[in-house]
Amino acid sequence: MEQPNDLIIEMQNGNEKAFSRLYTMYSEAIYGIIYSIVLDEETAEELLQDVFIKVWNNASSYSVNKGRFFTWLLNIARNTAIDETRSKAFKNSRKNLSTTNFVDILSSSDSLNRKTNTIGIKKFVDALKPACIKIIDLLYFKGFTQAEASKTLEIPLGTLKTRNRTCINELRVMVLG
Repeated sequence: MEQPNDLIIEMQNGNEKAFSRLYTMYSEAIYGIIYSIVLDEETAEELLQDVFIKVWNNASSYSVNKGRFFTWLLNIARNTAIDETRSKAFKNSRKNLSTTNFVDILSSSDSLNRKTNTIGIKKFVDALKPACIKIIDLLYFKGFTQAEASKTLEIPLGTLKTRNRTCINELRVMVLG
């Protein structure tokens, strides 16, 4: 079986089959992250395609020395989804949501759990303190800015930044052992 690093090198050399394999390996998890931010299946599917186009076009900018491929991919996906939620067109499309959409959103709220569980993150996040879970959920899964999360949680921005750093370090220790 091919290793992700071998596939990444092949993709960086222009191998479309390697790119396709990477898409197959990571698309479900990346879709879950995007969906948890935009809460719209059609938008999430479009953004998933945009993310992988960015990956293909910017493959040479990834370096194994700078971090894990999944982290690089996750950051591209998260930034793309957050940029979309901040766009005028997205905000306008959300203004006239019917109540049935809210029912759909609530009934599909386990989508995040299912998708993040696919990549194994859920068990680690669930093991954190409740305060950490709230911070990580807002910042990384719902796409809040630090200022927005600070306001929502009613804590000073500096405190939020410190707690976020602490929570991420705890998560890193759990994941890496």
